[in-house]
Amino acid sequence: MGAWALLLPLLVATARAQVCAVSNNIFEVQENTIQSGPLAHIDVPAGQQVTLGSSSTPFAFRIQGTELFLNVTPDYEENTLLEAHLECKSGNTVVTQLRVIVFVLDVNDNPPKFPFKLRVEDVPEDSKVNTTVIPETELEAQDPDKDDVLFYTLQEVTPGAGSFFSLLGTNLPALRLDRPLDFYKWQNMSLLLLVRDTQEENAQPSHTATATLVLDVRPADLRPPWFLPCAYSDLYVCINAEYQGAIPTGHRLPAPLVLRPGPIYAVDGDRGVNQRVLYSIVTGQDDGTFAIDANSGNLTMTRSVPSPKTFTLLVKGEQSDGARYSVTWVTIEARSATGSVPQFLQSRYYGTVALNSAVGVEVRDTASPSLPLRVSAQDPDFPDLNSAITYRITNNTDFRMDGEIVRTAAQLTQEGVSYAEVEAMNTVTAGTARSVLEIQVLEPQGPAPTGPAQSQAEDRRFSAVDMAALGGVLGALLLLALIALVILGHKQFGRRLKCCSRKALDHQALAFDNQAFSDPQEANWAPAPRASPGPTRAGPPEPPEPTPQEASGSAAAGPAPGAPEAARDGGSPAAVRSILTKERRPDEGGYKAVWFGEDIGAEADVVVLNAPAPDAARAPDSGSEHSGDGDDEDGEPGGGSTYV
Repeated sequence: MGAWALLLPLLVATARAQVCAVSNNIFEVQENTIQSGPLAHIDVPAGQQVTLGSSSTPFAFRIQGTELFLNVTPDYEENTLLEAHLECKSGNTVVTQLRVIVFVLDVNDNPPKFPFKLRVEDVPEDSKVNTTVIPETELEAQDPDKDDVLFYTLQEVTPGAGSFFSLLGTNLPALRLDRPLDFYKWQNMSLLLLVRDTQEENAQPSHTATATLVLDVRPADLRPPWFLPCAYSDLYVCINAEYQGAIPTGHRLPAPLVLRPGPIYAVDGDRGVNQRVLYSIVTGQDDGTFAIDANSGNLTMTRSVPSPKTFTLLVKGEQSDGARYSVTWVTIEARSATGSVPQFLQSRYYGTVALNSAVGVEVRDTASPSLPLRVSAQDPDFPDLNSAITYRITNNTDFRMDGEIVRTAAQLTQEGVSYAEVEAMNTVTAGTARSVLEIQVLEPQGPAPTGPAQSQAEDRRFSAVDMAALGGVLGALLLLALIALVILGHKQFGRRLKCCSRKALDHQALAFDNQAFSDPQEANWAPAPRASPGPTRAGPPEPPEPTPQEASGSAAAGPAPGAPEAARDGGSPAAVRSILTKERRPDEGGYKAVWFGEDIGAEADVVVLNAPAPDAARAPDSGSEHSGDGDDEDGEPGGGSTYV
């Protein structure tokens, strides 16, 4: 027994030396990892060959010599396990079979994916709070990486949408309703659903995916019909209107009744649902006096009411699906119509019509020339009787009434303004009212005039009263303008006017007349003595310019001493004529009179008429005003008629 124990290891070693063997037959490799070196070494006995068996993973391995190589980059999502089946042969006889297994380790290399990019979901307006709107199975994403745990978050796209919806949990993407919905404020909302395969945002590697959720709020049938116009209303409640009307006793009105504040009309309180409303009378008319149209709500009379009476009708408006209804009151007062008088909407109506218009032509409205002139009256007590009002013109045969429209009753041959009285009579109550028509008969208008013609055409639209009022306004404005000009002129030129008026008074008081030209018989051209020195007045007044008759008389009186000889010979061809010029020479202190000869060779002499001396300078010479007058009486020139 001891000898066999010694031979057994030797026999095993010898047996191993006769079969194939590998250093390791189980390996672990991370996916996406490239193995550049051999995966395992194969011990092949002499005289044997090693090959890959048919049960090996296709194309995953190769054998070069006695080395086993990984032939592909492993991908966990394709193959989680790779297997190499080795066969050692001696000739065609398989001696040994070996199995090498490679486990591919998963790596986070794939992003999660949602089954949709956009999801639209209808949510009823009356959904209960805390209910699941969309279950988890319809929202969860899929990640090919086996070991990944997905984390979900919800982000609002529509501002405020995040307050209505949330997720059940970070890893449970079911959508939950957190608060009541309101169709009138939030008809649709958008949210962004985000998923990440790591818990931390900055972890590496990390992958994300997103999808959009659009939630359309579907209106629910929450409110009954509303009778309009509401006495009070907001988006959620309406205090129904109550209707009133009046009918005349003894008459059955054929048309639907006119009610206040309007006809019976109701709408579905849920505008999004908008169910059709049907009308009916619940109570208030045991005798069947009234009937209501189920579709329109128009209230009509089935018979007349013989005596005054008040009807209080309870009217119901019900949705066509019968889900909801509401009621309101309609009060109808039957009373006597005797004495009810219609009223015109205007006290005077203005119209225009073309000259030479034929019979039956519509009169146009002055305010709206494209429309016919329409006269209208109403019965304030019984609006239903407005259709019973008739119209006629009482005092003008050129016009007639056609219902509410005014037409010509004769050919209009005279241009001007026509007045007519129109009478409105209620054929039921026999009440009447009157108004005035003011119709302008104008020349027919051709193509649109321009310039002055256009202004004239526009002026014809106004009456004589209007033009008189316009004239009065313009006159008042003109008067105000004149007053303003006088005030401005007084402020600007007041001092100059006072100065000029004072100078004019000085002229009249001093009487500085040129005596040489005032009386031909007393003309004296002898020089007068100069005034004695004394204070002088600045700017002496100008002497009055002689008239042509005075100038000719002065020349004919006789030649003055020192005048040219030709001047002394009045009948000479070289006779001269004198002209008193307006030129004033400051150095001479007077005015010039120039004689021009008839021929070119004649000399021209200049006579200077001195300006009168100021009162202060004149006083020493004359002594008094009386002494100056005495000189004039003696025929001697005074201080105001000096000749130089």
